[in-house]
Amino acid sequence: MTIDVAIIGDGFMRAEVFARALTATCGTRVTCRTLDLPWPDSPMRHGGPGMEQIGEYAGTPEEVIAFAGSAPVLVTHLAPLSRGVFEALPTLQLVAVPRGGPVNVDMTAAADHGVRVVNAPGRNASAVAEFTIGAILAETRTITRGHDALRQGTWRGDLYRSDTTGDELADMTVGVIGYGHIGTRVVRLLRAFGTRVLVCDPYVPLTAQDTTDGVTQTDLHDLLSQSDIVTLHPRVTPETRGMIDATTLAAMKPGAILVNTARGPLVDLDALTAALHSGHLRGAMLDTFTTEPPPANSPLLTLPNVTLTPHIAGASLKTVRTAAAMAAEEVRRWLDHESPLNPC
Repeated sequence: MTIDVAIIGDGFMRAEVFARALTATCGTRVTCRTLDLPWPDSPMRHGGPGMEQIGEYAGTPEEVIAFAGSAPVLVTHLAPLSRGVFEALPTLQLVAVPRGGPVNVDMTAAADHGVRVVNAPGRNASAVAEFTIGAILAETRTITRGHDALRQGTWRGDLYRSDTTGDELADMTVGVIGYGHIGTRVVRLLRAFGTRVLVCDPYVPLTAQDTTDGVTQTDLHDLLSQSDIVTLHPRVTPETRGMIDATTLAAMKPGAILVNTARGPLVDLDALTAALHSGHLRGAMLDTFTTEPPPANSPLLTLPNVTLTPHIAGASLKTVRTAAAMAAEEVRRWLDHESPLNPC
């Protein structure tokens, strides 16, 4: 029996990549239909009538219903799966969401309709970790300052001054907050530079290899006071939301650098702006923001000691291939009546 699999991709998570992975993993047991939404060329949406229980999404419920039809399996990165969608798709049994959290899915509605939902945690871990190292170097070695000035026709020879140039990672302490899929990879990469690494995560212990490599686990206060660079990698929870505020920023080492390639709600941006403007922090690198895109009048956009990117740390082709392979394996396990690897 051949199973109909509806795949709704986008300009990043291309549906055809998932179709190839599913065919390679499941063979002739699946027939794949594909549709790509216009994101990221068109912005994500938030909220709306009947969408109160889901977060960011792309496309419309009507598009999902029309395309999915009677398929028992749906693979989608961003398409909205509201209660109304589940009600309109009575044959749907499995939803594979190739991202870390299924924020585009009403999980209560999925459970009420007996639909299994799986996701792909860690699918972009290597991409974000690699990007984080680049972010750190952009700030510590004044790459952003030199680039911005030269683009404006100014040759900043003063960046060679000892009071403006950066130190090397081998002589710095980096504090890593959050030691999950991404944090562990960041530490692994930092060790190649000979960096002293501190880790704060009350829920994940260090491994024996970490200890051998000289990684130290500590509490938040000690990490902030000792680190030349603080890089954020926790999930957004009630405990971590706004964890970097005026108090924690004041506890950071004077002249330190903050890097956030995780999620915008971790940081109080007003407090961070004040810390950067006062000179308490030497700089910051932000890939994520509380509101995306940030308001055009945000003072962060004009500060000279900030590197800013538009939430692209996880954007790599490997991320897509990894997500597709994880989704295909989940579909295979469903076909073979095996337990899911990453149930939501």
